[in-house]
Amino acid sequence: MNPVDLALCLAIDVSDSVDFDEFALMIGGLAAAFRAPDVQAAIAGGRAGAIAASAIFWAEAQEVAVPWMRLGDANAFADALDAAPRIPRGGATALGDGMVAGLAMLGRVPGRAERLVLDVSGDGRANRGRAPGAVRDIGVAAGVTINALAVLNEEPDLLAHYQSEVIGGPGNFALSCADYADFADAIRLKLLREIRGALVADRANAGASTANRQGVPLPSAASHPA
Repeated sequence: MNPVDLALCLAIDVSDSVDFDEFALMIGGLAAAFRAPDVQAAIAGGRAGAIAASAIFWAEAQEVAVPWMRLGDANAFADALDAAPRIPRGGATALGDGMVAGLAMLGRVPGRAERLVLDVSGDGRANRGRAPGAVRDIGVAAGVTINALAVLNEEPDLLAHYQSEVIGGPGNFALSCADYADFADAIRLKLLREIRGALVADRANAGASTANRQGVPLPSAASHPA
């Protein structure tokens, strides 16, 4: 893969609290966001003129929904999201394990990326598996920025949990939306902020080294349960 301005892994909650109608709204919203003209303009606006993106679904198990793709325009990635089946069989909200799977994906980016970002979205606190705060610290030490989108339909105070236990790294942030019906607008704004944030950093630090530059290793695929 040729160099990219940003490697972005979407880590998407598909635990038991997400029913199939909500899943359809979430994945449809993500696909629509990547097709949005302002998101596509942001993707094309960096020095490399492209980003890399992938997606995982997580609950008690974690599976790759869309493997790494280089996005000049993002229509093929949006199509792949639309076509992705709900792979895990639901279960508890193993948020920390989902984050480990996302970091492992970022450790396998097939090329050079100026920044590494893990984009976590979900509607509940961790209730199984690794503590997300400890996983966040591993990612931050490896040079990853972790951002989050909290869907508040199940837990109205989830944003505070994401702010304290999930997000970290340079320029990190968390957003919220009231329900999955609002997901499309919220994720589009989130993607714009992530991608444009990469462009701002790129322009301010032209010639600087890339994000995870032979520093602390990211988790491998073998370091989390399938």
